[in-house]
Amino acid sequence: MMQMILIGIGAGAATALLFASVASGSLISVLLFYLAPLPILIAALGWSQWAGLIAAVFASLSLAAVFGPFFFAAFLFGIGLPAWWLGYLTLLARPTGAPPPGDMEWYPAGNLVVWSALIGALIVTAALINISGNDDGFRAALRAGLERVLRDRGPKAPDINRLLDFLVLALPPAAAVLTTITGVLNLWLAGRVVSVSGRLKRPQPDLSAMQFPFYAPLLTGGAIAGSFLPGLAGTIAGVLAASMLMAYAILGFAVLHNITRGVKSRMLMLGGVYTAVLVLGWPALVMMMIGLIDAALDIRGRIAQRRGLPPPTGT
Repeated sequence: MMQMILIGIGAGAATALLFASVASGSLISVLLFYLAPLPILIAALGWSQWAGLIAAVFASLSLAAVFGPFFFAAFLFGIGLPAWWLGYLTLLARPTGAPPPGDMEWYPAGNLVVWSALIGALIVTAALINISGNDDGFRAALRAGLERVLRDRGPKAPDINRLLDFLVLALPPAAAVLTTITGVLNLWLAGRVVSVSGRLKRPQPDLSAMQFPFYAPLLTGGAIAGSFLPGLAGTIAGVLAASMLMAYAILGFAVLHNITRGVKSRMLMLGGVYTAVLVLGWPALVMMMIGLIDAALDIRGRIAQRRGLPPPTGT
């Protein structure tokens, strides 16, 4: 018990330092900021959900003591509890009832990716509502903040207005996409770190076989349709749609990893795709389409059938 508490406190301190590093203004501090949930996840996966919860609360208290009480709730609900929740879900398991005795069915990896998307959308939505309770107020506040940043270093006034109009529309969904990506990456990194240490209780899932829950397409379609609504409701629906579409892009990568097994140039192909996505960005839309098509037509199952292999099972 004491070890778990000490681990939680240590992980919370590390998380608080990573989060507070952004105050330095250096480029590396941005990367450290996005890695802030990682110690909480490591504590949760390697020790227990309680260690992760202690880490989340301790980090929030530390930041509140240094920067003010606002940071307690902001960090706890924006980073601490979401990281703890993902760690908690990752370790959920139930007996399969099939041999061998003690065989467990673990919470599916695809569901964890969807949860990361939902959490990303919730965090951005909470920020939008905190800025203003209505769409006009949010847009005005965001536009004013961006205008202060761009006023002295941007283009002439007409170009600034066009740029501001675009950024006000694009930033909320872009923030949701980034939050989804960082959530998935931090969870993956935590799993790798804890697995190397030998403390990870669940076996490493076959990520290339992961599948999304039945409600994911319905949720995505509803969010896309809702994004055409006027006002704050449309903005929030657009945020959710962006998060879910990013989740399907991640599923697209899983499909690519699965169907290229046995291909001689597999590593070159995968390396080229990842490089194109990181450098150009827009190829992520292709991966998103692959994920959506697989969800509808089961690309992996069809290719496995042609190869005489068993279809991939969701993990």
